[in-house]
Amino acid sequence: MLLAGCGSDVPDLPPGSWQADMGRLRIAVRGDEADPDSAARWDGYRAHFEEITGLPVETFEATDYNGVIQAVASGQVDMAVMGAASYANVNAQIGSLAVPFATVRQAEGTMGYYSAIAVRSGSPYRTLADLEGKTIAYVDFNSTSGYVFPRRTMRDQGIDPDTFFARSIMAGGATQALVAMANGRVDAAMVTVSAGTPETGFAAGSHITVGRRGLVDPDDIRLIWTAGTIPNSPFVIRTDRPKPFIDIMRGALAMLPYEKPEVWEQMGQVSGGTFVPVNEATYAGVVALRNADIAQRRSGGSGQ
Repeated sequence: MLLAGCGSDVPDLPPGSWQADMGRLRIAVRGDEADPDSAARWDGYRAHFEEITGLPVETFEATDYNGVIQAVASGQVDMAVMGAASYANVNAQIGSLAVPFATVRQAEGTMGYYSAIAVRSGSPYRTLADLEGKTIAYVDFNSTSGYVFPRRTMRDQGIDPDTFFARSIMAGGATQALVAMANGRVDAAMVTVSAGTPETGFAAGSHITVGRRGLVDPDDIRLIWTAGTIPNSPFVIRTDRPKPFIDIMRGALAMLPYEKPEVWEQMGQVSGGTFVPVNEATYAGVVALRNADIAQRRSGGSGQ
């Protein structure tokens, strides 16, 4: 695991306080080597949390999904933002020592997003069935929308993803998966989409972000299959930290969209959304999906 840290010097903290017990607030986030601005987007969050808690805040940028998972599971950090499947991995390792406690609710009232399969617009592929015997780029074994959820949905639809595709790769991120597809390395890529439905279309997603950055022409991408909805990514916190800290962090997130809308926007959120409380039960379905996928692979069903 490789973690790159960024934060402030330790100030004088009240002796005997929970702040003195903690010393600093450490948050793990997954970095994106293909997006150099990903770390900078955390500046507003860091300043907000420092103001509310009185603690210096360090954000640790992991190089992959597993880096965030192990940072939380090992107690190297106090909290993290991670996908539902990554939380399921943490839950399998340490149980209730780390729990989800907040997530985003979009302006339209939804709390979820979708997996989607993207292909090149000029390709002959129009449906999932057209991809039989073809190649696909997944995101990561610990990615909810880029691996765990869509594979379970395929199985529910009578398709075994381990034998349906001729070959699959782990791209390491949705950006990398899309670029691999656009460059002809694979026929299809798994992506994340949100702010809409399969019927209405989506206003946000990996393919749109990559298009805006000029890495792939959006007109060259077509979505042919979706799976969802998936619970939005949670903030996960270690429960062996001081209770006042946990309570304050709930409030710090709840107030942020209203008190500091500029930070909310900096993180790529749309006006009208907010943070809402969640718990272990919110992600029980994804935990079960991950466990089922692992059991399937261990039984010899995996073609990875």
